[in-house]
Amino acid sequence: MGELKRTPLFETYAKYGGKTIDFGGWELPVQFSGIKDEHEAVRTKAGLFDVSHMGEILVSGEASLKFLQNLLTNDISKIKDGQAQYTAMCYPDGGTIDDLLTYRFDENHYMLVVNASNIEKDFKWMQEQSIEGVTLENVSDQYGLLALQGPLAETVLQRLTDVDLSEIKPFRFQQDVEVAGHTVLVSRTGYTGETGFELYASPEAAIALWEEILKEGKEDGLVPVGLGARDTLRFEACLALYGQELSKDISPLEAGIGFTVKLNKDDFIGKEALAAQKENGVPRKLIGLEMIDKGIPRTGYPVYVNDEKIGEITTGTQSPSLKKNIGLALVAAEFAEIGKEFEVEIRNKRLKAVTVETPFYKRSN
Repeated sequence: MGELKRTPLFETYAKYGGKTIDFGGWELPVQFSGIKDEHEAVRTKAGLFDVSHMGEILVSGEASLKFLQNLLTNDISKIKDGQAQYTAMCYPDGGTIDDLLTYRFDENHYMLVVNASNIEKDFKWMQEQSIEGVTLENVSDQYGLLALQGPLAETVLQRLTDVDLSEIKPFRFQQDVEVAGHTVLVSRTGYTGETGFELYASPEAAIALWEEILKEGKEDGLVPVGLGARDTLRFEACLALYGQELSKDISPLEAGIGFTVKLNKDDFIGKEALAAQKENGVPRKLIGLEMIDKGIPRTGYPVYVNDEKIGEITTGTQSPSLKKNIGLALVAAEFAEIGKEFEVEIRNKRLKAVTVETPFYKRSN
């Protein structure tokens, strides 16, 4: 077991009461004031996350678009300068290597933002698929990344910059924005189901911005947020987590992110397998469930209909917003209809649950 990696902000966690855990080889804060309080703050006010563990890979050169179209499932030709797109990267068999964001600076310059635990694997895969006219650079160490999320995120951030943030629409970004005296890339993206921004900065600037933003937003109820609430927030909004809803054994179609798979574009890695899944019907589907009996469904718990195991829980918890025990489960497709009752095995007991509509939580505009 190697030494845990740390983000540039590691030294500041203790000051705010951060309790750290091992998360995919990184020593990151699971909570500051408490998961439920932090969750509530993001849903009603605002929260600030250190997500500097995420990976950034630059793709440049005249063949960049051709390379990315073959590498990724979404249609990269549809994004313009200053836009970001959510996509997946698959193996030839349709299994997922990673889910990621593609930022387009111009037709020959892109940035891919990948999951922390997948940086090395993703970069190696990209290098293996590389073609002439493409340069790949893993610049993960050159960035600190903060996520400011919640209904008051824009209000707080606007006080620290002269750029009109309302002009940055969802999945759009602006480079070279001055925020509290630091030059950053500001992107209207996030992983919470709320409105908000992600700020890409140098490691030094990220440390300073963390302090500045928390100070600026204190009166508004802004709090630092750890991984615990990040997970409950993304889960309520049914945003996939790699390693749970997505993996090398789970395709984007099975995981419910079929909107990232554009089968009408030219050939890409995994297209044939995904097209066959679409044509024949996916073997498994991700469903939302609510417990009828008392119990919390947790990752990996088996799901049964009668005595037949039909799948397992990918994520589950007691929802802080809904005050209900809910879960996501990957089950055999024929059992995926809404209102279907089945059982989750929790601590050697089979407890009743029912399939419900997802996402569990949707913010009101």
